[in-house]
Amino acid sequence: MNPDSRSLRTASLIAGLGLALIVVLTPLGNFLAVQPLITPGDAAKTVQDILNSEALFRWGIASLILAAVLDMIVAVALLALFEPVSRYVSTMAALFRVAYAAVFLVAIIQLLIALGMLNDPTQAMRAIDAYNTIWLVGLIFFGIHLVLIGYLAYRSGYMAKVFGILLIVAGIGYLVDGFGTVLVPNYSINIAQFTFVGEAALMFWLLIKGSRKDFSNGDADQGHYFDPDALPVRQSAPSAVGSLESHSAIHEGEPT
Repeated sequence: MNPDSRSLRTASLIAGLGLALIVVLTPLGNFLAVQPLITPGDAAKTVQDILNSEALFRWGIASLILAAVLDMIVAVALLALFEPVSRYVSTMAALFRVAYAAVFLVAIIQLLIALGMLNDPTQAMRAIDAYNTIWLVGLIFFGIHLVLIGYLAYRSGYMAKVFGILLIVAGIGYLVDGFGTVLVPNYSINIAQFTFVGEAALMFWLLIKGSRKDFSNGDADQGHYFDPDALPVRQSAPSAVGSLESHSAIHEGEPT
């Protein structure tokens, strides 16, 4: 039993394109549109800068919302790609990415709330701070997602094991940053900026290799049979059973 090669190539292409768009939209929305208008500790200046560039701020929010939606699409595509490896683990990975996207959307909503409070700089700044905090905490879900995807990639048989290792390292980086935000006051270290290599490697593999790979060959079987639910059902041969029963009946009818 081999996974359908065409459907896996399609899932790989969709996931790769989704990740590529996220790589563009998230920095564009957060680092080029939203964050430059925020001055930490200075609510009045932040509000004035947003008022002066409100259109840019709104476009940044729109970019982030689109990135969150794409995260959900990528979650489904990766589920389809790695389900032959382990249905349970791939489903958990998808759920954690969807959970991250949901938390991300809650964070983005704080920016919309801030827009409605520009006449009260203090309240607007609190909403903006909440955006940053909620997003960072949400990275815990994203980190778990990457660790699970890394495990699946490592066990898949159709990806080099180094991809799995790099993804697990990337996931750990996000976990450290996420829990650091929760546990350490004024946490400012950004481990993920040094461990993101696995994400980039996955994106390029999906676009360049996965979208063209023939998953029907033997490479995919190593991971495919790892999932107990995907194992073919073995049936006993009726002829052999019938032969044994006949042989027993003959012996039972013989005189002693």
